[in-house]
Amino acid sequence: MSNPQNLRYSKEHEWLSVAEDGVSTIGITEHAANALGDVVYVDLPEVGATVTAGETCGELESTKSVSDLYSPVSGEVTEANQDVVDDPGLVNSAPFEGGWLFKVRVTEEPDDLLDAAGYTEFTGA
Repeated sequence: MSNPQNLRYSKEHEWLSVAEDGVSTIGITEHAANALGDVVYVDLPEVGATVTAGETCGELESTKSVSDLYSPVSGEVTEANQDVVDDPGLVNSAPFEGGWLFKVRVTEEPDDLLDAAGYTEFTGA
């Protein structure tokens, strides 16, 4: 399992791209997708909603369980990935590409986000 070097990671297993024009893309990591099993339902925050770092903003349902989705940053949701709503399996098959979840215009980023090496160490992978 390889965690892309250009992303940052939360201890709740979300990844975050470097902001482009103040907007970051968010998804769950391959580690989280594997732990969940086959994702069958995705509930994402609405465009225009405000999310808060460390707070729940949606959920992922798999054949094993239902898990809360946490936002790694605070800000306004600018886009939700309709493709994963229509085909939740993208979260498993392409967690760092087509399986991204939502985009946020970041207003606050916590200091505890991890780089790829730190996340790999955190997960013991």
